[in-house]
Amino acid sequence: MSNTDSFIDEVTEEVRRDRLFALFRRWGWLAVLVVVGIVAVAAWFEYSRAQDRAASQAFGDALLSALDGPDGPARVAALSAIATENPEAQILLALLAAAETAPGADEAADVAAGLRTAAEAGDLPRRYRDLAVLKAELLAPSEPAAARLIFDVLAAPGAPYAMLAEEQLALLDLRAGDTEAALARLQVIARNAAATAGLQERAAQLIVAIEAGASLIDTAPATQP
Repeated sequence: MSNTDSFIDEVTEEVRRDRLFALFRRWGWLAVLVVVGIVAVAAWFEYSRAQDRAASQAFGDALLSALDGPDGPARVAALSAIATENPEAQILLALLAAAETAPGADEAADVAAGLRTAAEAGDLPRRYRDLAVLKAELLAPSEPAAARLIFDVLAAPGAPYAMLAEEQLALLDLRAGDTEAALARLQVIARNAAATAGLQERAAQLIVAIEAGASLIDTAPATQP
């Protein structure tokens, strides 16, 4: 019986081996194709990562070179010359240019236009878009009516720079002669935990000045045509 069982096992093993070889001859090309596909995809991902690293390094080098300029206008010009199609990189360049530009400077209008364009490009987080729009209005203000609409949106509940926008709305109220509305806004800022200490201090100082009868001296840059 043992010899018979051994013989049957050997035959069964041979049949299995023959079936396996037949299967491999029939479908082996598919296994090879899957392996080649996996290797190709892995190579493509590695190439893409290498390209992204190279692009990021080149962008970083260009930024450092631009910020090494001798003065603000030179740095702004160098930043504006950096080409990128990445919305995050575009808004970063615009914000860096804004940091190098004073309100009323010759290049302020162009920098503000760059900020507004960058804020409209791509699917950016709201904190970046709102910051770009806020900076643009501080550098080159829109007409008062348009500026009020913009700041109303920026001051919406939950907006990242709502208190800063409220401050600008209070200044617009003062320029329009609406002292009561300005005071109401400033008092909200002074008491709001979302406002920074510096912003609360500015609001408190302005409240004291208004209540003491001081007049607002408008030092804002002229509205661009």
